[in-house]
Amino acid sequence: MAKFENIYTPIIEKALEEYYSRYCQPKGLYDPTRYILSLGGKRIRPSLVLMATDSFGIPVEKAIDAALAIEVFHNFTLVHDDIMDHADIRRG
Repeated sequence: MAKFENIYTPIIEKALEEYYSRYCQPKGLYDPTRYILSLGGKRIRPSLVLMATDSFGIPVEKAIDAALAIEVFHNFTLVHDDIMDHADIRRG
């Protein structure tokens, strides 16, 4: 399977690094969040937010917070599902 790459991935990854530096306390909340988000993935959902923004001629920087919100929420739902299913591990 080919690796998914797009022009928005570097923008999203940079924004996630800034997110990590802004939100780091309390550690008990943000360390697990950082761990889950650092597992990577294709970042399709936030890429679609940026793509839609770009398609309307709006600078993608204006939609970064919305794109990150979509990615954080999506990952939260995955973790929540694992908790509800009593799954011991995520993604192997």
